This record gives sequence, C-alpha cells and structure tokens, in this order.
Amino acid sequence: MSLLDLTATALAKEIKLGHTTAVEAMEACLGRIDESEKEYNCYVTIDREAALKAAAEVQKKIENGELSGPLAGVPVAIKDNMCTKGMLTTCSSKILENFIPQFSSEAVLKLEEAGAVIIGKTNMDEFAMGSTTETSAYGVTKNPRNTEHVPGGSSGGSAAAVAANECFFALGSDTGGSIRQPASYCGVVGMKPTYGTVSRYGLIAYGSSLDQIGPLCKDVTDCATILEIISGHDKKDSTSVKRLDTDFTSALTDDVKGMRIGIPKDYFGEGLDSEVKEAVLNVAKVLEQKGAIVEEFDLSLVSYAIPTYYTIAAAEASSNLERFDGVKYGYRAKDFEGLHSMYKKTRSEGFGAEVKRRIMLGSFVLSSGYYDAYYLKALRVKAMIKKAFDEAFAKYDVILGPVAPTTAPKLGSSLSDPIKMYLGDIYTISVNLAGLPGISVPCGKDSAGLPIGVQLIGDCFNEKKLIQTAYAYEQARGKFE
Repeated sequence: MSLLDLTATALAKEIKLGHTTAVEAMEACLGRIDESEKEYNCYVTIDREAALKAAAEVQKKIENGELSGPLAGVPVAIKDNMCTKGMLTTCSSKILENFIPQFSSEAVLKLEEAGAVIIGKTNMDEFAMGSTTETSAYGVTKNPRNTEHVPGGSSGGSAAAVAANECFFALGSDTGGSIRQPASYCGVVGMKPTYGTVSRYGLIAYGSSLDQIGPLCKDVTDCATILEIISGHDKKDSTSVKRLDTDFTSALTDDVKGMRIGIPKDYFGEGLDSEVKEAVLNVAKVLEQKGAIVEEFDLSLVSYAIPTYYTIAAAEASSNLERFDGVKYGYRAKDFEGLHSMYKKTRSEGFGAEVKRRIMLGSFVLSSGYYDAYYLKALRVKAMIKKAFDEAFAKYDVILGPVAPTTAPKLGSSLSDPIKMYLGDIYTISVNLAGLPGISVPCGKDSAGLPIGVQLIGDCFNEKKLIQTAYAYEQARGKFE
C-alpha cells in the first residue's frame, strides 16, 4: 500500500511511530498533485513553500512530544470559501481574485492546532452556488472516477481531491447538500453536522441559516475524528452551540442491534435511478441482517423542499453578497463614472451567471409586495418540514435514503438546465432546512462504474447514531475501491 492510500488517522499513527514523517506525507501529496492536477483541477491555490515549511514545523513538535493527536502531521485541503490567514481565498469568484484574509476561520485554526497541515484551497462552485463545480471562475473540476463527469458541488474540489489522493482529507461546506452530494459522486465519506456544531466564523456566507462546515474523507473513522476536532462552541459565532457530547469517535462501534431505521417512501418514487435505488436499499438489507429494525414510512412535504430552500437560500445570499461592491476589498472595475456606476460594473464583471441569478431571485422574494407571498411563506414551510422530521424521529433513530437521484452527470449537462440542477438536491436540502446532521457513505457503483452514496439522516445533535450506523455498514461492506 502506498503512503497516499492511507486514511488520515492511519497516516497520523505511522508518523507517530516514526515510520514516515509529516514532510514525506506532504511531499507525496504535492507529487500526486503534480501528476494529476492538470487533469482534475481540484485546487485554486497551492502554497508549496508554506506547506512544506509547516509540515517540517509540525514534525518537530511531534518528535518533541508537543503534538500527539489523531491528525498530527496529516496534509489537508480547505474549501476556498473558508478564510486562511495569508493565503488567497477566492470563493472561486473573480470578485475575490485578490483577497488575502488577515485571519483564519475557526475550523481551520482547530485543525492547525491539532497538527494538520494545509496544502491549499480547493475549487468550488462560485460562492458555493451550484451542484457540479462548473460555475467556478477558475475552470471546472473533473471527477477522478471518470473525468467526463462532474464531481458534484459545491464542495466538488474537496471531494475530488480526496478521491484523487491529492490530500488525505478535506473540509467542505454544506448549504443544501454541498458536502454529501459530491461525496456520493466521488465515492468518499462526507458529513454535514447539526447546524451550530462547527463554528461558521471565517466561512464566507452563502445562506447563513443553512451553511455548515464538515469533513470529506476516506472512511467513517476519519469522519468522526475530524468532526471531533473541528466542533465546539465559539463565542465569535452567534449560531454556535455549546455541546458536551462531541466525543464522536466513541460512536465507532460495529453494533446496530435494535436500531430503528426509517426509509421514506417519498424518496424512492419517480425520478430515482433504478441502480441507485437498488444500491441504497441493499444498505437497508445489510443493516437489517446486523440486527437493525427497518421500516418504510411516509415523510411528507418532500416536494416543497426545493422551492422552500431556493427561496430562503437566495434571499440570504442577496443579503450576504451585497458587501462585494468593489469598495472595501476584492475586484474593482476599471472604467466607471461615479459610485453607482462602479457598483454596477464591478458586480457585473465580478459575479458569474449563477450567482447573479440567485442574487436577483433573492432580491425579488425580499422586495416589497413579494416578501409575504414568497419569503414568509417559505419560512412557514421550513417550520413544517422540521415538524415532519420531528415526528419521524419520534419513531426512528436514523432515516436512510439516497443522496442524489442519479450518479454523477456528464460535464456540461446540468448547466444548460438550472431547474434540473436544482432538482438534483431533492434528497439533501431538507436536512439543511431542518438543521439536521447527515452523512454520505459509498455503497456501490452503477453499470458505468460511477460511485453511489447512501445518505443517513439523524435528529439534531444525534451525530453519534449516524456515525455508529455508517461505521457498522462500512465494516460489513469492506474497503470501497
């Protein structure tokens, strides 16, 4: 087994035992990037000198006994919407092409404190708006499993980098499925924690009531380990929650006896690919054989999730993105007459088509005369969706379903039809609307060899049940090639 095939936690153990070093691990990642990055385009920014220097410093601390954690010395990639002090942070947009933050996001700081070493910043859909990583101003990212297909989005660069062995794990952000869907398309593990579990400080906001940072990694053990390190209360984030149960690695037990698992009938109807359906239902069979109680049930309001999500997310985006005006930081148009002309030209030139579409939609639903008809109605439906999940979790420990209706679409096939792209989020967005945790675990491949992921959804603050269920399935499944 090559060094790059190790999981993040396995690599940290090898470094601790002296079998390899943090510098060798970083050199292996950079070597792999040199080989494959032209083809995959997973990264926007790579700072080789800083990465090797940081790896050498971490190695010294490991040898001196100052660092002994489960991620010490492990190279990590960071989605390009999380601020990194002194390193370009663009959100894959022209409007932030020259933005170098003066501080790092809290999740990044926690990883650095644990001894993880940053390689660089991964490509994404511009401002996290998209499901394919094709709306980036820095070119499309390709799926390492099949380069004719998308890696998913918006955290496609992070998922693809893990799948291509260009890093050992990565951070992504999830507003409507942006961690879980690319994890499914690329055949890696991805988790969106309960809203408020991981600090959003330093995450450049898209939809503030929906965004959450989470890990993309090779297995469930890595997922639990990373989540344990990046979670925790942060007084700099008003939505951060004080939790005492963040010892997620304690849930890594191969036991689902008596676990009640619900399968929503609504998730297995029209529009779901037959191969995806078969692979996902096979997971239910495996868990049932291991002692879980599996039942079908009706989860109402599924058809309302997409209009509700896009109304709320676009409204919040139009508010969050008004700060990008060419005045304080980022790109500024060259030829303009007066302040309003500068605003218009900067935004017209700086934002891509999908971002403009969502800003305009958001401004429309918040405008006088339409606020009650659209935005307030969406907030009411959001509360109803949360209530439907509350009723489901009164009966079940975990909900099991698909991540996406199909495997990864071909490059270029989604952007021509935005509504089709939006419908691809049908199984993931309710989790964000209700603030729930969700995990995607590889569970098979279609006839073209593209990965299929199963989605496990838990009640608020019940990540441990998800990790336990995912780990038990992973043990039964064996290594995913």
